[in-house]
Order: sequence, then structure tokens, then C-alpha cells
Amino acid sequence: MHLQLENKVAIVTGASRGLGMAAALSLAAEGCKVLAAARTVEDLHKLELENPDLIRARPCDMKDIEAVKSLPASAIDEFGRLDIVVNNAGIAPAGLFLEQDDRVWDEVFAINVTAPAMLAKEAGKIMIEQGSGKIINIASTSGILGKRLLVAYSSSKGAVLQFTKALAAELARKGIQVNAIAPGAFVTDAQQAVLNSPEMLARRIAKIPSKRMGDSGEIGPLICYLASPLSDFVTGGVFVIDGGESSQL
Repeated sequence: MHLQLENKVAIVTGASRGLGMAAALSLAAEGCKVLAAARTVEDLHKLELENPDLIRARPCDMKDIEAVKSLPASAIDEFGRLDIVVNNAGIAPAGLFLEQDDRVWDEVFAINVTAPAMLAKEAGKIMIEQGSGKIINIASTSGILGKRLLVAYSSSKGAVLQFTKALAAELARKGIQVNAIAPGAFVTDAQQAVLNSPEMLARRIAKIPSKRMGDSGEIGPLICYLASPLSDFVTGGVFVIDGGESSQL
């Protein structure tokens, strides 16, 4: 299937590892130019070396809203246009909600909700002018079901899902599609504590009907489809990719 992503330009946040890196590499493999944003400069440069013709590293702290809002202009400066935004960066500090410092809630919402919203806002202005664009928000099944010890994270990802649906309705007539992906358990750095403990890993996999965790590369094709012109009639959707965990097949 030809996804028609050659010479399209994407911003991917949280691109230095995990699902963000998978998104950047998958888009580049389809011929898309990628501005890869994250805090970890060294990892970003390693990613850039994977496909130096199409991937450009851009250090960005998602708590710095002005830096986040400047990413669309940076993409245009680097590549001449902007077609796709993949809002992937996020944090998930665990702990009992009643015992967490209030600043944890503020930081989670700043990075997981405000930053992607402001990036979408700035990118949306550019996309409206050109009459096309794709915004893909990486949420979580925690935003659908809620998860113990991840109250702030679950709440923030629930907000991302509603933001996606509302923005999709607002921008549909402008030729811009906005969708969300809700991943379950994937083999990434964020899951190292689980992966390093055979007992924790066994308990985690026991909850997944597919009896395994996802590989980060498995999210790439879905991101590429939602980024492509083939999905022009797809907007306001939430695409769950979790091995059946949330539906309990």
C-alpha cells in the first residue's frame, strides 16, 4: 500500500526513545521528513544518524511552552512546510494520589496536556492556511479505564482523548484530521521496572489476552496510516492498540 508520505513533513515529540522513536523511524521509512523533538540531546542525535537525510533533531523541553510553540516554525525553517504532528511526549509518575506532592499533578498536566495542546494550536494555524494537516495524539488505555497509582497520568490522558475529539470537530471543515492512539503495555524504557522483574512481568502479561507486550515497532504502521492522505475521512477517532487488554476478548 502506497501511503503517499514522500516529502511530507512531521513533528514528533518524545522522539528520543520508545514509541516516539518508533514513530519517527516509521514515518522516515515512508519518505516523510521528520523534526524529532525531545529533551535528551544525545539520544536525539543517535536517532538522526538512523536516517540523516530525513530526520532532524530538535532539543525541546515540553515544560517550556514557548519552545514547544516554536516547533512548527522550526519545521518550516528546516523543511519548508508542516503536514503532521505526532504528540507523543509524556510522563507517568507512579504513586498513591493522596500522598503525591501537588506539583506532580501540575507537571503531568503541563507535559501531557498543555504542551500537546499548544503545539496542536500553533500547527493548526499553519495547517488551516494550507487546507490540510494531520494531528495524532498519543494517549493511553489508562485514559480510557483509569489506573491505580497513575491517577494524574490517567486523568491527563483522558483529557487528551477529549481534546482530540473536540479539536477534530472544530477542524474537520478545514481539511485537518485529528486522531488519538491509546497504547497499552509496550516494551519501552518506561516499562523497565516491569521488564526487569520476572514476577511483575508475568502479572502484567497475565492481564493481556494476547499474552505479550507490544513491540514499539508495531505502532509505527498505525501512525503512518493516520498521517497519510489515505485517512482523510478518519477524524475524531481513538485507536486502541493493547493486545485486547481493554476489551478483554
